[in-house]
Amino acid sequence: MNMPIICDMEWNDSFMTLFRNAVERFHERPQTPVDRFFLPDECSILADIGYKPAEMHAYIQDYATKGDPSPSTILLIAATRRAFFITSQRGIFGNAKPVKEEDLPAENDAFQEIRYLPRMIRKAEAKLHGTLDENVMYYCEKDREFLRKHGNIHPADFLQMTWAAHGDKQKMVSSVLNAIHAQQPANAPDQRNKTPNPAEQQAASSPIQSELKLD
Repeated sequence: MNMPIICDMEWNDSFMTLFRNAVERFHERPQTPVDRFFLPDECSILADIGYKPAEMHAYIQDYATKGDPSPSTILLIAATRRAFFITSQRGIFGNAKPVKEEDLPAENDAFQEIRYLPRMIRKAEAKLHGTLDENVMYYCEKDREFLRKHGNIHPADFLQMTWAAHGDKQKMVSSVLNAIHAQQPANAPDQRNKTPNPAEQQAASSPIQSELKLD
């Protein structure tokens, strides 16, 4: 049976109650359309943190069917989006055009020979701004694989890195490289001291600026 949502809870408690209720509801009625899945008070909770029902539903579905991402990870992702929504967007949804699948860089696109990074950054930017199309999920299976293999970066930390970079993609490249180096065994060669390849030299002398300027 669904637990009632208590209005005077801290937002994270309300969020986790919503999450538990929604997972149970999904198991009971997995075919319920997204636009009818959440209750009115749940939609209000999501709106207060800058979330749209469809993006929350994607996490509910993945957890209910695959067990990943974990509830705590989903909460931390939501906390970062909420912080950006409240501080940078002043709690107001913008009218920006949704970022659709076809708007994203290709999976094989690379920055400094790091494949998928341009796509990961673009998704993180859109996630922060609340402009990801309802059919695009931040921290999908391919996102998870990328972050695990490149420094085991937490998805909420990657959002924070994107926010702090203010659209400077070279800062994002450096952050990812630092995470990779930090994860290397102590006896592994330190790649930071190697001679830069031409792509690295070009990026260092001419930082790539994002088309989307974060506040």
